[in-house]
Amino acid sequence: MSSPRGPKACGGGAADRPIHVLAVDDSSVDRAVIARLLRSSKYRVTTVDSGKKALELLGLQEPNVNMIITDYWMPEMTGYELLKIVKESSELREIPVVIMSSENVPNRINRCLEEGAEDFLLKPVRPSDVARLCNRMR
Repeated sequence: MSSPRGPKACGGGAADRPIHVLAVDDSSVDRAVIARLLRSSKYRVTTVDSGKKALELLGLQEPNVNMIITDYWMPEMTGYELLKIVKESSELREIPVVIMSSENVPNRINRCLEEGAEDFLLKPVRPSDVARLCNRMR
């Protein structure tokens, strides 16, 4: 979702509601770090600790999520698997998905981008990474 007001409106959506980001990471420390960075940029953040919980939340009527940011390596379901499910869903495919990982593995990064990821961030995620996300909103 983009706003006609330009970059200053990045944290605000329609009717000045904040952009809602679903942050998915099995690490409580990493979830807290990304949530703090996103909230400091005026995003509304919901955090979950697994891909399964993310899909449960997204399956609710009107999840109203503007972006998903997910860790790559998680138990039960990887961020890559979550990405594929989201992009194969007619209801969810328009939600931008950003993958995060502490491992810089070029073929993994390329595979995620080819599957439809909007971006691939290397951990630790920095404020400049969050600023870049603004341009990924639809």
